[in-house]
Order: sequence, then C-alpha cells, then structure tokens
Amino acid sequence: MSWLAFGGNLRFIGEITDSWFQAGVVLTSGVNSVFVLGYSGTIMVHLGWIGGVVGLVLAPAISLYANMLVAKLHEFRGKRHIRYRDLAAEIYGRKAYYITWALQYVNLFMINIGFLILGASSLKACYVLFVEEVTMKLPYFTAIAGFVCILFAIATPNLSSLRVWLACSTILSLIYIVVASVLAAKDGMNAPPRDYSIHGTTASKIFSTIGASSNLMFAFNTGMVPEIQATLRQPAVENMLKALYFQFTIGVVPMYAITFIGYWAYGASASTYLLSNVSGPVWVKAAANISAFLQSVIALHIFASPAYEYMDTKFKITGGVFELKSLTFRIVARGGYLVISSTVSALLPFLGDFESLTGALSTFPLTFILASHMYLVAKKSSLSSLQQSWLWLNVVFFSCMSIAATAAAIRLIVVDSKKYHVFADV
Repeated sequence: MSWLAFGGNLRFIGEITDSWFQAGVVLTSGVNSVFVLGYSGTIMVHLGWIGGVVGLVLAPAISLYANMLVAKLHEFRGKRHIRYRDLAAEIYGRKAYYITWALQYVNLFMINIGFLILGASSLKACYVLFVEEVTMKLPYFTAIAGFVCILFAIATPNLSSLRVWLACSTILSLIYIVVASVLAAKDGMNAPPRDYSIHGTTASKIFSTIGASSNLMFAFNTGMVPEIQATLRQPAVENMLKALYFQFTIGVVPMYAITFIGYWAYGASASTYLLSNVSGPVWVKAAANISAFLQSVIALHIFASPAYEYMDTKFKITGGVFELKSLTFRIVARGGYLVISSTVSALLPFLGDFESLTGALSTFPLTFILASHMYLVAKKSSLSSLQQSWLWLNVVFFSCMSIAATAAAIRLIVVDSKKYHVFADV
C-alpha cells in the first residue's frame, strides 16, 4: 500500500506497482482521520454557516490545484523524486533540502500533538460514560494515550509491519464517523433552535477567522504528495492526478457530512471533539470513542514514522522486534520522542489552536507557497506571463496568510493558556 510511502521510509517498499485507487484511498484516509471529529468546533463555530460552507468549498479546490502542481513535478528533469525535500533540492539546491525537511517534520510533529490530544479526549469521553464522579482529568488520559503509543511504536519496528493495522484504521474511521453523524443528526432533530452566531469581540472574531482558515488548509493537506506518489506505477503523474481527483471529490464526503451535521446539531456549542456532544446508548458511544482512540494510535505511528526511521538510519539500527539492540533503541528513542510529544499535548491541550499553528507554520509554506514557487521556477520557460503572474500572486497571498495565521495561532494559544492554565482539563 502507498501508506508505506506516506511515512517517507521508502527502503521498505518493494516494486512501484500501486494503482491510483490505492493512493486515493490513502489520501482519503488522511482527510477522514480522527481529526474530523473536531472540525465542527474548530472550523464551523468560528466561521458560521456562510463562511464555513464557502471555506469548505474553496479550500479543497485550492488544495487540489496546489497538490496538482507538485504532482506534475514528480518526474522533473527526467527522474522520479520520491521525497518532497529531494524535489526541492533538485530545483533550488541543497539548502532547500534541509528547509523543506524541517518544515515537513514540524508539520508531522504538530499533527502528532493533535492525535495525542484527540486520543486523550476519546479516552476521557469514554471514562465519563461509566463514572458518575469524574476525578481523572485530561492530562492523565494524555499520559495513558502516550504510553499506549509508546508500546505500539516499540512493537511495530517499521511501516512494513503496519499492513493489517491500516485496514483496521479504515474500519475504525467508519465506526466513529457513522456513529457521530447518526447520533448528532438525532440530537439535532430533537433539539430546540440553536445559536449559530459567532461569539466574541471584533478583534477575537478576526483572529478566530484567520485561525479557522488555517484549520481549513490543515484539514485537506499533509505536504507529503511526492512520498505518496513514489509507489505509483507508471504513468505516475497521471495516476497521482486521478488519486487527487478521488480525494477531493468522493474522499471529502464523509468529512463534509460529519462537519456539517455536527454544526447543524449543536451550533456554537459544538465541541472540538464531537463525541463529547452526542447523546445516545452508552455502549454505542463507548464503541465510537474506543474506535477514535485506537485510530489515533495507528495514525500517530504513521505520521511519526519519518522521525523514527530517521533515528534508526542515523544510528544504523536494524533487526526484529525482539532483538536486544533494536528493542532497547526503540524504547529509548521512540519513547523519548513520545514522552516529549505527550508532555506538550498535556501542557497545552488546545486542539484548534494547534491545528491553526500547524497550518500556519508548515501547511501554507509546503502546500501553497513552495508548490507555486517550485512550479514557477521549474516551468518558467514554458509559462505565459499571465501564468507566471498568477503563481506569483499565490506565493505572495499565501505568504501573507502564513504570517497572519501564525500570529493568530500564537495569540489563541496564549489566550487559552491564560483562560485554562497549563495542563488544563478542557
């Protein structure tokens, strides 16, 4: 499966034989990860019906265009570029390799923070279902989620060990999306009129709108198109374009459904973890929460794999699950990485703010600014002056958006930190 390329660890991949449909399923799985449980609260609540609907129509169209630019550069100068940083180095030089690499790893680290927050939220939501007097706070569940992720990382040495878990991840995604959508729809039909207004001062609304716009871009992009494209059979460019068309048409339907239904059902009170809002049979909600937690563990491992494999390669670690040297290294290195990630997640458990910061620091630069400029540099001789002007407009506009979104995200984190204090139980 192309999931193996997604982690960037291409030495575990066999022949380049994946179909466009396999890549499309991979991209669709990324769009519909456990993060979809938060989009009603992190996007729609801050944009409202008009802004939210317009944003969720424009964002995938813009994202599709930007990803198509990168996909068309896959065979630049007659050879396949299997990593984003390799493509950047081919176009700009060696310095661009390290800059792109840094942006990708910032992106993946921030995504992992989100998975830990969501995993902890799902455990807490399940706990609340069965305990009348709630004594355990969110940071405790973050520690539990981090510990489970450490065990999974130690037991799963590389991405080639993940095949059966990828199928499980897809099934788990269907469970929590269907359950959340059905229960939210039921609540919406039985609820009194909801408040769909955007709350806050003028200044806070502006910053929240910028942050939600950044969340929109985060929802549809990973900055890993070349890595996914690496395992596609020829013609690789045409097949990747088909996969992108699949992702941004059929692939976004589940995400749209749960986002719109969640906001329609709860309005401005929609949570950043939708399963905390829904009512229904305890066992159904428990199953959905456990599914969300397990999916977050699997997904985190996939997004953390580039960091794992970098450490393995740097220190020349090979061997099976129970080989002493390999096992010891995984416990120390991967355990240390996840302890740091879990600490940050527990310290500042503000999911929407981290989505905004991720979009600002890495999604905008990787997916929009760099993609447009790389295409401009690589294809300059064959582009008309109008096409060049359009690409420059994209570079300038998304650079401004990146700066504004970074400021907005940092402001939101500071405000929430003052409001909830560190290690908050949100």
